[in-house]
Amino acid sequence: MSTVSDIQAAPPQAVIDHFSRLLSMETDCWDVSFAMEQGDQDFVLLHVVGSAEVFARRHIPGAIHLRHGDMTPERLSPWPMETLFVVYCAGPHCNGADRAALALARLGRPVKIMLGGMTGWEDEGFAFAGSAAAA
Repeated sequence: MSTVSDIQAAPPQAVIDHFSRLLSMETDCWDVSFAMEQGDQDFVLLHVVGSAEVFARRHIPGAIHLRHGDMTPERLSPWPMETLFVVYCAGPHCNGADRAALALARLGRPVKIMLGGMTGWEDEGFAFAGSAAAA
């Protein structure tokens, strides 16, 4: 018996439950990019870390800069309560997206994290916006 199979696989329903729950909280760079390219953007993409200057230099096209620490009912009031937010940060080494997701959920807002953040976006070969992206 291999180390792969020495622990029995979970029953199918447990796998369905697990991945359904996981995918209800996460999306990936490819799905975000594809939705935006197709004009199917039914979410608000938030860049949740760094200063306004850092955001101006390089960010994902179509993103709005709103730091996780600045998320308040007042700052979110332009969007209806049912608006889905997709949050991202620098990448897997950054927990800003986790903090933003927690802040948004505490405010009763639907949210998903974009896995990989800017590092994942770059790894997929997608373009950035901002002054550094034009250079």
